[in-house]
Amino acid sequence: MTIQLTKKTFVGLFTLLGLSGCGSMDVPDLNNPSLDDFRERPSRPAVLTAATGLLVGHRAGVAAPNGYVAQLGIIGREVYVIDPADPRSIDELLGPTMDPGTPAFGGNHWTNPYLNIRNANALLESLDKVPNTPDAEKEGIRGFAKTMQALDFLVVINTRDTHGAPIDVNLPIGQLAPIVGKEAVFERIAALLDEGATHLENGGETFPFQLSPGFAGFNTPTTFRQFNRALAARVAVYRGRYPEALTALSQSFLNPSASLDLGVYHSFGTNSGDTDNGLISVNVYAHPSTVTDAEFQENGTVDDRVVRKLTRLPEATIAADGKVSTEWRFRIYPTNSSPVPIIRNEELILLRAEANIGERNLGPAVDDLNFIRTTSGRLSPRLDIDENNALDELLKQKRYSLLFEGGHRWIDLRRYNRLDTLPRVLDPNFAPHERFPIPASEMNARQ
Repeated sequence: MTIQLTKKTFVGLFTLLGLSGCGSMDVPDLNNPSLDDFRERPSRPAVLTAATGLLVGHRAGVAAPNGYVAQLGIIGREVYVIDPADPRSIDELLGPTMDPGTPAFGGNHWTNPYLNIRNANALLESLDKVPNTPDAEKEGIRGFAKTMQALDFLVVINTRDTHGAPIDVNLPIGQLAPIVGKEAVFERIAALLDEGATHLENGGETFPFQLSPGFAGFNTPTTFRQFNRALAARVAVYRGRYPEALTALSQSFLNPSASLDLGVYHSFGTNSGDTDNGLISVNVYAHPSTVTDAEFQENGTVDDRVVRKLTRLPEATIAADGKVSTEWRFRIYPTNSSPVPIIRNEELILLRAEANIGERNLGPAVDDLNFIRTTSGRLSPRLDIDENNALDELLKQKRYSLLFEGGHRWIDLRRYNRLDTLPRVLDPNFAPHERFPIPASEMNARQ
């Protein structure tokens, strides 16, 4: 890893943080302490500020028009970003190759996650040097920090896939961590989540720092652990470890009796020092196949998820010499303060169905799939789901339930070797991208 954690990069933990919503999330500047000062002489206020700063660091790459949700959505044919001033969202992300030298496109989703991972390492190293801090408080911070590290590593490996990535990123400045394979990265993510869960068990009743409003209901060590286990279930499903996934789901916040929107979210806002949700941009459109591929309710209305999440424009928007056309826009994020899901109850129910399909427990899987069909889509239950079509049904329900929330369709189709089912928009010879390249700066440093 070429990222160097200097005062310049580390200072992001100590600047004004506005994580939006009711209740101030502002924290003091603390005179921009250097990394050495923080590691050797950490104060309790600085540590608590650094913990909150990890939320800011992870959120930074999520909801811009060239951020994680939009770019993975483009490749997964959920989204078009049509920007007349910058056609790369079409030409590069739907084209034949991605440029590893462009930090906002092919080289994206690398530097920010690694900066946040190293900031978390600095926080973890400082904890034992903070005077007069109860052990339970330290354990809660450790559990939180390791969970956030797992989330950042997940961004890196979801975008790089079989390219792999560095994981030993806490080496001294100037030493490059080796790039390891995909499974080794997932192993590190799973270990961080398991270690974090153990810390959270011993983390006391409250966190000593403030979380954003998007963590309402999950802002104590006990409830945050349910979020941790939800992430562990997602990772276990990605790895095909279905019994582990089912165990983690049993410890998560999965609850069919609760709202499908119950979950953990990134918060956004427009106050000074805050970040807004850029997915409301006028350049962001819905892929028309979302509508043309949808099922209909018994009354002839399209799947209710399409009704809730999309709106039709008066006329089509066209780009790429007419090869790209859509008359649909999203209404998922109606304002620039709208939250973006990290993980929701609806995904957990579908993950349980996926794990049960993987374990050939078809009965419970069908129950969960029909629950989502009838509850979220307002569709009729299917009575013909069997071992031959269960996976097809799962992927369709995940597509519509998790639409434009985090690149789920692209990730899922890649995991099941089905990327070639996506439409080839610009040219029949341009297959959907399987992964982002490792940034040129990273590779050049290894020459």
